[in-house]
Amino acid sequence: MNDLARRLEIMLLRADATRADITLLCTQARELNARGVCVVPDRVEQALVLLEGSEVKITALIGFPLGLADADTKRFETEAAIDLGAQEIEVALNLGRLKDGECDRVLRELRDVVEAADERPVKLALESRLLTRDEIVTACHLALDAGMAGVANSADGNAQSADPEDIRLLCEAVGQKHFVKAVGRVSSIAAAQALINAGADRLGVTDVGILGPAGIQPRR
Repeated sequence: MNDLARRLEIMLLRADATRADITLLCTQARELNARGVCVVPDRVEQALVLLEGSEVKITALIGFPLGLADADTKRFETEAAIDLGAQEIEVALNLGRLKDGECDRVLRELRDVVEAADERPVKLALESRLLTRDEIVTACHLALDAGMAGVANSADGNAQSADPEDIRLLCEAVGQKHFVKAVGRVSSIAAAQALINAGADRLGVTDVGILGPAGIQPRR
């Protein structure tokens, strides 16, 4: 169970997330000894204080959820997150620009984020369900060309369960030297294991209920 917990990156993406929600997120992460938490830059500083002395990594989510901010905005957002104490960066892909075939533009944007991260690991969050197989492979190659450390199948931790076949494709595209994060609902230990068997190194979740107590869930 602890091995599974060390793969978890617990994500909090709700627009109405409060200071109390961030406190709960970080408390759960510490108790589980999770690999990390993923928060927007505005909450990095609070998470840093709450997780001081733990092994839990803080990832700042850049350009979330749609990835449509311009390159300068993403770069500035990354720089600000690093200044606040983010240890890793996850940036949402501009899907429209990729589909327009503007690969040079996308690559420049991703390189800007990597440079702004100042040697911290960066991963690219793409929406595999909105991309063709060729587009997924292209996005992965752009991420590697930009110097990123890994990729994720989605930017939305509240999305439906990740497809193991998508995870296999990402793993094939990035190779063994780069990690793959499976993002989405994980309803059981068996579902988590299926994603790991498909090659996922990390699991991006919003609900850690499969490991015991109910996790942070979307308000209804």
